[in-house]
Amino acid sequence: MSKKIMIVDDEPDILTSIGQILELSGYKVIKAADGKECLDKLNKEIPDLVILDIMMPGMSGWDVAAKIKENPKWNKIPIMFLTAKGDTMSIGMGSLASEDYVVKPFDINDLKERIEKILKK
Repeated sequence: MSKKIMIVDDEPDILTSIGQILELSGYKVIKAADGKECLDKLNKEIPDLVILDIMMPGMSGWDVAAKIKENPKWNKIPIMFLTAKGDTMSIGMGSLASEDYVVKPFDINDLKERIEKILKK
């Protein structure tokens, strides 16, 4: 059975490109354009990994991650931040709040390796 990955990003290009690459790699992809849509979809389907942008309108990725971690049904889902926030403080906080922290722009092969590493745990 293929692993399910939810991608949460307010940039349609990121959702589409990462979604296609992961689908071609054999993953089932769930897309959400913002934090609220992510939480709504988590009520219907539990992915094996959430790839989360930080800077989104409405609810930041930090807030979404906190809501995932405080819900007993979701708190075992690994989170990977995929964001343009490359400052030291954000990277440090992201390392504490997630399994991995990837700064945009990123290398797609590196991203796939990091995903595989998380999913093998």
